[in-house]
Amino acid sequence: MCDNELIDEATGYITDLFRGNSDGHDLEHTLRVYRCAMAIASEEECDMEVVALASLLHDADDKKLFDTAENKNARFFLSSRVPDKCERIIEVINCVSYRSNKDSIPSTIEGKIVQDADRLDAIGAIGIARTFMYGGSHGRSIEDTREHFEEKLLLLKDKMNTAAAKKIASSRHEYLLSFLKELEVELS
Repeated sequence: MCDNELIDEATGYITDLFRGNSDGHDLEHTLRVYRCAMAIASEEECDMEVVALASLLHDADDKKLFDTAENKNARFFLSSRVPDKCERIIEVINCVSYRSNKDSIPSTIEGKIVQDADRLDAIGAIGIARTFMYGGSHGRSIEDTREHFEEKLLLLKDKMNTAAAKKIASSRHEYLLSFLKELEVELS
């Protein structure tokens, strides 16, 4: 079980970290990943505290947002609060990033859960919105941003680890396909 005070502290910490960010890798994304991870975790035998903290801190040192090394932001928070679990949580955080772990399957159930939750937030309606938010904030055209669907988003359904995530991914994937079909019609 998770300590609510610790979760509140972690939420406050990431709120400060992500202040002013609106490119799709923001506080709202992190909170959705947390809620999704906790829902998946409720169906698995796992350490809920590790899942909770890893999901809340999974982007605390994202290279797209921060110029940190060795999970400096996450370690700062964890080392004084859960020193006995710090390295386990860092291990989970380090297996989440798609760019770094495209075809890797996490070795722990906690890693699988958080990776699934993060990937689920990249597909479906939210995934579409986040993709265009990120593309727009980096000066990409609609056509350039659309390429991200082929490079990553359409691959995610088959990269889920848990049964709960596979079920959610299936419907979100279908939504992506229908969106892309309509986008192609409108672009032509």
